[in-house]
Amino acid sequence: MILSTTDFVPNKEIIEIVGIARGSTVRARNVGRDIFAGFKNLVGGEINEYTQLQAESREEAIFRMKKDAENLGADAIINVRFSTAMIMQGTAEILAYGTAVKLK
Repeated sequence: MILSTTDFVPNKEIIEIVGIARGSTVRARNVGRDIFAGFKNLVGGEINEYTQLQAESREEAIFRMKKDAENLGADAIINVRFSTAMIMQGTAEILAYGTAVKLK
């Protein structure tokens, strides 16, 4: 599955738009990470535990978006975007979405 943040795929012709492909995951913080993050907040610097949680969430959302596009019969997803929204205190949804297309 080809992914592109642009509205085209270089050297390929889009012959059909088959729909919107999307994938999301909702993740919650964990108490252990929160305690460590609290200490890190006192001294400053990157909170690696949250960075890792966000990276894993994005990868899962991408995986699910690609599966959705495959189910639509797409060859590629263009205009790929991400969105993050807080669902409730301590939880967030990561959404990956784009236009599923067939290529010549």
